[in-house]
Amino acid sequence: MLIRPCEDPDLAAMARLFRASALEYIVHESPRESACTFLRENDEEGLRGFVRSGHVYHVAVDGKELAGFIAIRNNDHLYHLFVDRRWHRQGLARRLWDVARSEALARGGSGSFTVNASTFAVPVYEAFGFERTGPLQCVKGLNCNPMRFTPKLAPNPTSTSTPD
Repeated sequence: MLIRPCEDPDLAAMARLFRASALEYIVHESPRESACTFLRENDEEGLRGFVRSGHVYHVAVDGKELAGFIAIRNNDHLYHLFVDRRWHRQGLARRLWDVARSEALARGGSGSFTVNASTFAVPVYEAFGFERTGPLQCVKGLNCNPMRFTPKLAPNPTSTSTPD
């Protein structure tokens, strides 16, 4: 499985994966009008607009087939993370997250991230180390769970303790 920066030809497959995943895991809880708006805002042209506005996308491809994608906005907000259901529970979401997080750090990000998680995705983000920052919210007719990832500070290897 290759994870690489998104290229323009990837956008059509990304939009198809987004729509299929959103229908199955996100918008089924929403009023029809809200669901339609969400899907329209995240179609191929919508994704193209996010790329133009600076969202950084990476894709996971298996041969020529798109397996998943992730987007980071402003080096501190996980905006999209979708994995084709055939690759669920195989560590692909974590691999995408690790790549996107490392790239955001390399671009000057602080290492702290937010995400507005669907109810379905909360356990995945918790496994990454995200914690809820508030109760379930309804934004534009869609349910989301605000979460934050704060990097854990590594112990200082130069500090020494001496026995009393």
